[in-house]
Amino acid sequence: MLRLTFVRIFLAISLLSTVGAAWGVGAEEAPAGIKARPNMLFFIADNWAFPHAGILGDKTAETPAFDRLAREGVLFTHVFNASPICSPTRASILTGRPPHQLGEAGNLWGGFPGSLKVFTRMLEDAGYEVGFCGKPWAPGRYKPYGWSMNPVGREYKSFTDFLAVRDPAKPFFFWIGNVDTALRDAFQGWNYDEESVKGIDASGIVVPPQLPDTPEIRRDIQAYYGGVRKMDRALAGSVGALDQARLLDETVVVCTSDNGWQMPRGLANCYDAGSRVPLAVRWGSHLKAGRRVDDFISGTDFTATFLELAGLSPTAEMTSRSFVDLLLGRQGGKARDAAFIERERHANVRRGNLSYPMRAIRTERFLYIRNLRPDRWPAGDPQVYFDVGDYGDVDASAAKNFLQANIGKPGFQRYDRMIFEKRPEEELYDLVTDPAQVVNVAGQERYAAAQQDLRNRLDRWMRETSDPRIDPSCDPWDHYPYYAPGVLNGKKAAEPYAPR
Repeated sequence: MLRLTFVRIFLAISLLSTVGAAWGVGAEEAPAGIKARPNMLFFIADNWAFPHAGILGDKTAETPAFDRLAREGVLFTHVFNASPICSPTRASILTGRPPHQLGEAGNLWGGFPGSLKVFTRMLEDAGYEVGFCGKPWAPGRYKPYGWSMNPVGREYKSFTDFLAVRDPAKPFFFWIGNVDTALRDAFQGWNYDEESVKGIDASGIVVPPQLPDTPEIRRDIQAYYGGVRKMDRALAGSVGALDQARLLDETVVVCTSDNGWQMPRGLANCYDAGSRVPLAVRWGSHLKAGRRVDDFISGTDFTATFLELAGLSPTAEMTSRSFVDLLLGRQGGKARDAAFIERERHANVRRGNLSYPMRAIRTERFLYIRNLRPDRWPAGDPQVYFDVGDYGDVDASAAKNFLQANIGKPGFQRYDRMIFEKRPEEELYDLVTDPAQVVNVAGQERYAAAQQDLRNRLDRWMRETSDPRIDPSCDPWDHYPYYAPGVLNGKKAAEPYAPR
């Protein structure tokens, strides 16, 4: 009955999408003060966390290309994606909606329902030329759901290939999905090789409090910074291609990430290490250079922003809010003082293919997390289970291997608790005294009023956005197909996985 209730909710939302589409496309005019609809380049890294950029104060991160975008444009400092997991985040960016409204697309390795309206298709219908290279919406399947191509658009081998064949009479939107900060080996970390980390001093790395400061951890973080360096060089190449084509100053260049880093207690967690990301936007003379914006931005807001730049309006069901006014400096005062974050099933790491549902609200002062099923293991079952191994929601890495080898040993118990063990129903972190979010103050009398206020705000948001989890026993994400390589619903599939 509960699953049927959710299906009815999802169908109702989908119907809104269809109705909204009839009036969601506005007059095809640029925002006031802009002469023509601009080209847009969206460069989205995979698992690159805030504040790992030189301009954000990280002395180890080598990001001259990103820093240039920020110096010549606008730097945003409080950007939180809708989910700390790639597929749901990318689905939310495409649809302008929170993951809990997206059915199967709210899971990793799920499907992308054909009823969902995506901004890339809206741009294409309005005369934009749309394409992508690298990682689009992924991983998951879309063809069985009625999509002839990835919801992002048509695939090209590279951005330069797209520029060579595009119609110069049309504005374009191009998505570059870079994965240099995500490719890793379970024993050697992020693409660990001497060339990628050359000149990166492991002894100078700042190890965050949620991880032990050991040579093994430093080596893995060093390799991550090698990935950051590679990613930034790819960004420089893309910006250079625009410059060479004499398109740079008429193109809105956006650089961000889909979620935080893959280190333990990062990816797939609602802490800042898993959900907070860098963002810089450059747009030639249209933007006052060197501005820093501290307003809260949600990853869903890219949808309305790209649509407004193209002279279009969001559809009725989109919760996305454009930040064009912030870009242009037309808005005084903060428009938003919080971000909402959520996660459902990340991987097949629990018996029964179960999710570990979380909902969170992040304000300037606090992070409040609600673990909706605290009886389950947030990191995945501790027993070796299926092909992802024990604690499978902590991605494979040299750091994870090192931590697992030391579980229960003196000096490591606090990391066991933070990374591998079960968590209470509520977590509350005071970011003034605990910016790393390692001391849970939920239940302390001095924080009772703040905890109740955040609890109420989260409940209100869940109701207003029709989150099925407002009913604690509603669990549709536990039952959706799981399309990981060679897997279907927790069982070995008859055929190996192929992206489709």
